[in-house]
Amino acid sequence: MTRKERWQTLLDLLVERGGLEVEPAAEALGVSAATIRRDLDQLAEQQLLVRTRGGAVPHGVSYELPLRYRTSRRAAEKLRISEAVAALIAPGEVVGLTGGTTTTEVARALAARADLAAGSPALTVVTNALNIAGELVIRPQFKIVLTGGVARPQSYELTGPLAQQVLGQLTMDTAVLGVDAFDPADGAATRHEDEAAMNRLLCERARRVVIAADSSKLGVRAFARICATSEVDVLVTDTGLPPEVAQGFTTAGVEVVRV
Repeated sequence: MTRKERWQTLLDLLVERGGLEVEPAAEALGVSAATIRRDLDQLAEQQLLVRTRGGAVPHGVSYELPLRYRTSRRAAEKLRISEAVAALIAPGEVVGLTGGTTTTEVARALAARADLAAGSPALTVVTNALNIAGELVIRPQFKIVLTGGVARPQSYELTGPLAQQVLGQLTMDTAVLGVDAFDPADGAATRHEDEAAMNRLLCERARRVVIAADSSKLGVRAFARICATSEVDVLVTDTGLPPEVAQGFTTAGVEVVRV
């Protein structure tokens, strides 16, 4: 196990358990307690956790891992979801992508499509995510529009008045949203109000709204609301979605695609 993999596992365990102790963590990872202590010290220096006597705790209740440490979670499900979402996009469309691990995979799936290998442009992608723009800008057949704004280190997303001003001047065929929560009664939401404001505006500027989310984010609520369930056209998720939750979305008029 590399140091990066070890750190990612430690952060995953920290979120799942709400705290870590050195000895159990060392046993879980199969390394020495000294190695775990060094790892926790280095992660604390990056402000990814708070060191305690004998272990570590998250920074607070609303703990969020930076995007680079979340990419391996439910990876198989996200890959299937991203390919299904990409298949919904027609050549020549203007597509809006929010930031997040699942939408990043959607961008990669679009880049891999053979029918989008050429065009003038083959696709126009509007995004406030620095990492998505960076991956797609090398493809000359894609026209990339990146909003301005203030960057959030955790998600690489640009937010704030500058980003909203640019987005407010554009129209899109399809908006693809990554969310922290989507509930039939309470709608789509995220943890941060600045991201929610950008995602809400993206929905308003698009003819069709697609939410790409694995089943762990469905039937739950988050702090900042993005939009009502009735404003979402399609939900693409995995087969872990409980039937009763799926029925709630269907009753609200959302097309549910499970892959």
